[in-house]
Amino acid sequence: MSEAKAISVFIIARDEADRIGHAIDSVKSFADEIIVVDSGSQDGTRDVAARHGARVIENPWSGYGPQKRFAEDQCRNDWLFNLDADEAATPALALEIEALARSGALVSSPFWQVSILDVFAHEDGPAPWAYGYVQIRLYDRRVGRFSDSTVHDTVRPPEGARLARLKQAMEHRSIRSVAFHVEKMNRYSTMQALDMAKRGRKVARWRLLAEFPLAFLKAYVLRRYMLYGWWGIVISVNFAYTRFLRIAKTYEGELAARHAAGPPPRV
Repeated sequence: MSEAKAISVFIIARDEADRIGHAIDSVKSFADEIIVVDSGSQDGTRDVAARHGARVIENPWSGYGPQKRFAEDQCRNDWLFNLDADEAATPALALEIEALARSGALVSSPFWQVSILDVFAHEDGPAPWAYGYVQIRLYDRRVGRFSDSTVHDTVRPPEGARLARLKQAMEHRSIRSVAFHVEKMNRYSTMQALDMAKRGRKVARWRLLAEFPLAFLKAYVLRRYMLYGWWGIVISVNFAYTRFLRIAKTYEGELAARHAAGPPPRV
């Protein structure tokens, strides 16, 4: 039988006092340690995290990828589990990870993917049709780590690395309210636009017309938000508007850069 493996859990947070306690409690059964990296919370997040048993470290915000890489460096174990403050491991997932760590079966793959399912504020858990996406969240940092992208915080496995899939899922409570969602999508779309400009990506003008309706259909139909009834209309419109804002802000940046450069020289 393989040796049991200790797992460090890390969470990056800012102003998450209402949610971080639940996130921490959801992973206690398999965590050897829980690290919370806070970036200037003003709502008591650090105190809540400490009361729930986490080791709290302060670090100025540097973007999603860099902040998670900083958190990785604070962990004492090589096996890491990343959790966002608006997420929680289900009891079934916690049991699955605990069993993998105890049996040593964890090392059969250096990267474990997990399904992350939407849970809205009026729900106790994910609906049977809940939209979810798959990410690597349990991994051996000696083989691969989070990227240093300020926007795209994903673990980057080396080419040809073996990926395994956890059977159970995580819950994702990303939307506290419509008002919160509006603030979040405005802030995040700005980061996306800046990232696109940094990488030299241009916007096709037709997307200013097509982005909203196409994104609405993607959310309403492909993500199955239509099954939520009227609430599905709300979240589909908000998703589409976020996508439109990203394009609009990128185009705005192009116009500003063109204006700053001045008129082309006369020949």
